[in-house]
Amino acid sequence: MGTPEAALPSLEALLASRHEVVAVVTRPDAPAGRGRHVAMSPVAQRAADAGIETLKPQRPSEPDFLTRLKQVDPDCCPVVAYGALVPRAALDIPRFGWVNLHFSLLPAWRGAAPVQHALSHGDDVTGASTFQLEEGLDTGPVFGLVTETIRPTDTSGDLLDRLSRSGAGLLVATLDGIEDGTLRPQPQPTDGVSLAPKITVEDARVDWSAPALRIDRLVRACTPAPGAWTTFDGARIKLGPVRQSTREDTLEDGEIGKAGKGEWLVGTGSNPVLLGQVKPEGKGWMRAADWANGARLQAGQRFV
Repeated sequence: MGTPEAALPSLEALLASRHEVVAVVTRPDAPAGRGRHVAMSPVAQRAADAGIETLKPQRPSEPDFLTRLKQVDPDCCPVVAYGALVPRAALDIPRFGWVNLHFSLLPAWRGAAPVQHALSHGDDVTGASTFQLEEGLDTGPVFGLVTETIRPTDTSGDLLDRLSRSGAGLLVATLDGIEDGTLRPQPQPTDGVSLAPKITVEDARVDWSAPALRIDRLVRACTPAPGAWTTFDGARIKLGPVRQSTREDTLEDGEIGKAGKGEWLVGTGSNPVLLGQVKPEGKGWMRAADWANGARLQAGQRFV
């Protein structure tokens, strides 16, 4: 059970394992891309290529879906980034239950956006966990963990890519242990619980009065989605990762200043940051220098 690209390494690992993938459950086809054409999820496309039956319920509580799941009669149901809650009626069907691969070291960062929150909060280490799915939010007992060091320039896309690959191996090892009877889940600690709700577009707006370190973390956490942003001259502009500067230029919060050939600074609540790539409304990503030339920046102009 899974939907986005982050779930693909796990599906590939399962297909290559000793276990038989009898069916795939994913979210319904939906508009995607710049043209907003209806398309299958990445997991649905891979399942179709492999000739595997694919179920796409609007809600996993639908009677027709539950009936078919019972007919499929799975021993165990692994879940990776499916995108909807699994109801009790479905949880009770497989004899060995549901095993969720979650991209954090539980009980830290329970919820929809664990990777983004680990980055935005400045964690040094994160990882992936496999746990027994239950009705609570990522509260089930844990089978296993893998750790991953967070690098200074990591975006959520970078980190999720590494975790999806290391987590795939953990998931297969977990299923091996369940089948062999050698693995038993252990209750999560009661200490260290933190929540990672979905990061909204409004959450991704840069507050230029914040320190440069916080802005750097926010932008990397929101890259590629939902995308950090600010406004310039009344229009929204997305921001790629920035770099903290050691310069002590006197720039007000959000004020844009030239740092040298091809480089532009923005004032923050501490030291300025150096802009990387930007994406103005209706345009593609470009270097900050190219945007600045096209916008004909003047001294004192600012992001808001």
